[in-house]
Amino acid sequence: MSLAVTYSRAEVGTSAPEVVVEVHLSKGLPSFSIVGLPEAAVKESRDRVRGAIINCGFDFPRQRITVNLAPADLPKEGGRFDLPIAIGILAASNQIPKTSLKQKVFLGELALSGELRRIKGSLIASISLRNTPFSLVLPAQNVEEASMIRDNRVQGVSCLTQLCAVLNGLEAFPELDISTPKTNQVFPDVADISGQLFAKKALELAAAGAHSMLMMGPPGTGKTLLASRLPGLLPEMTEDEALETAAIYCITHQGFNPSTWLTRPFRAPHHSASGAALVGGGSNPKPGEISLAHNGILFLDELAEFDARTLELLREPMESGVIHISRATNQISYNSRFLFIGASNPCRCGYYGDVFGRCQCTLDQIQRYRSKISGPLLDRIDLHITVPRIPYDQLCVKDKNAETSEQIKKEWFEPERYNLTVRANSTTNSPTRK
Repeated sequence: MSLAVTYSRAEVGTSAPEVVVEVHLSKGLPSFSIVGLPEAAVKESRDRVRGAIINCGFDFPRQRITVNLAPADLPKEGGRFDLPIAIGILAASNQIPKTSLKQKVFLGELALSGELRRIKGSLIASISLRNTPFSLVLPAQNVEEASMIRDNRVQGVSCLTQLCAVLNGLEAFPELDISTPKTNQVFPDVADISGQLFAKKALELAAAGAHSMLMMGPPGTGKTLLASRLPGLLPEMTEDEALETAAIYCITHQGFNPSTWLTRPFRAPHHSASGAALVGGGSNPKPGEISLAHNGILFLDELAEFDARTLELLREPMESGVIHISRATNQISYNSRFLFIGASNPCRCGYYGDVFGRCQCTLDQIQRYRSKISGPLLDRIDLHITVPRIPYDQLCVKDKNAETSEQIKKEWFEPERYNLTVRANSTTNSPTRK
């Protein structure tokens, strides 16, 4: 019996369940079928695998080939199963030894030339293999991402020919120089802001105690400028927090950037964003902006311009720190523990309360504009501040003694004590300024 078994990992949200790839060669007319709930990209792997095997100089079996992806009720998508299917066919046809497949998990998309292409979700697969005897074999481009899990055995190869040479004992896995990712992102400094001493003090409180904050004031007073300085006041993430955030980013189209390792994310979606873009969704639910802001900051500028029903979707995640997305055939939960910062004009024209009296809105118009932000949502925002217009002569004065973001960060807390899970209204666990 020509049967070979290889192992791989699927992608379901931020988890990577095991997939057993069974390849059986039998007599009959030449055919190639894949079963086990594969979606279109997985079915198309038949042509990629055939072309890769032939172009790498191996014999493609002229037999009836059946590939089973177990468990059969788990949906499989993407090109990640190309490599385990190709290895299974070569092992079933005795072109590589079956014993070399033990305790190895294969992931990778094949080009027709046999080269391996980068895949999404390699970090999640590496997390799922933590504290197991399995080693992860994947494209060389994914090694840096997958190697962020300490003590995991990660092996990278560039093509199918190289991997088969290793499995046949002709050579060893290539040694790849993996350096620890370093954060090189520089955020704007709070010392650059002239005036607005009260608003800057509120920004310190929001950063130190993980307090959500709403800034309201006329256009041009510096609300967006203040919010852009908040990331510089927050400490770097711990390794566990960084892994949680990186796991979410690595399954998105933009992918995970190692240069942002340990840096808290800052997300600022446009006010035209839909509910699905904000909280996540789709037939195969993907993370939204609140999950991409996990362990970081979610800044909603022009808060009152957002659709009211979209804003209401924030109520549960702001309390629980997780979003549950349910579909008819799938239910997925994503972490969404973020520091919420909102900015809004006081009325439709933006000049209500302005000293020059430029506001022409009626009280009904002002009330209608502000009612887009519901009471339950406002109740979840701890700090409500007014950002007034600063006279021009004060803006021109540069405060040479203004504290920098780094000085404020050191005065408020030590990085290892900062945790967004601490409730903002807690006084016992909040750090105190020296």
